[in-house]
Amino acid sequence: MKKEKFEIEFILEKVSRKSLWDHLTKSLRISLWFADRVDINDKIYTFYWGNQSEQAELLNSKKYKKVRYRWLDEEDKTTFWEFRIHTIELTGSTVLELTDFATPEEKSDSIDLWDQQIVELKRTLGVSI
Repeated sequence: MKKEKFEIEFILEKVSRKSLWDHLTKSLRISLWFADRVDINDKIYTFYWGNQSEQAELLNSKKYKKVRYRWLDEEDKTTFWEFRIHTIELTGSTVLELTDFATPEEKSDSIDLWDQQIVELKRTLGVSI
């Protein structure tokens, strides 16, 4: 079944864009909230959870603004997951926008999983949950 794109927005209050960027792109920081371990070889990221692993390719990035990845084993080459960072000028809060893809049956579970992962991300960033 074809995957559909969905987007979620998370407000992270006053977190540093650099710190958030590092948590989205650097292996030691990603392993604090997303995977048990992350190895990076050029543009290939290998994520480990227990004794399982998956690889993703860094498709593109714009420092402190956005980063886009694609799972290498994904059959649909048009899918990806992407983080975009921006600031709400009025409050100074940092916003993390997530774009991902899921089948209609998996969409709710995918959103729940991302919600849980972002709770961990906030914890590692020292942001109130």
